[in-house]
Amino acid sequence: MSRQRGATEGPARAGEKMTMNWLRTVTVAAVLGCALPAAAKDTVSCGGAAMLGGAQLNCSHVEPKAPPQFCTFSWALHMPAGGQQVVEGSFTLPPGASNVQVYQGSGFDSALSNPIVICRGSH
Repeated sequence: MSRQRGATEGPARAGEKMTMNWLRTVTVAAVLGCALPAAAKDTVSCGGAAMLGGAQLNCSHVEPKAPPQFCTFSWALHMPAGGQQVVEGSFTLPPGASNVQVYQGSGFDSALSNPIVICRGSH
């Protein structure tokens, strides 16, 4: 009987070991992925809000020595009727630009996500 018990535990333990290795790999990748962007200084700072029927996204170029930034954004917003809409767009921010309205829309009562803004220097 002990032989059968060992035979059934073997594959289960192998599965647990694979799961643990996968979790370790994902954890290390997440830590490395989070550590690198945190070390870099952001060139563009953005903030958005959706309430009272409208949504607005404003951005500033916060690194004076950085070139103009070409940026794209994506934002999931909730509509009062219960649906959702993803708004997307792009914009360019020159050095020194402050509190620039890059998106404004109506028909939204809340945000389903934070705005995702990705920028790179334009040359």
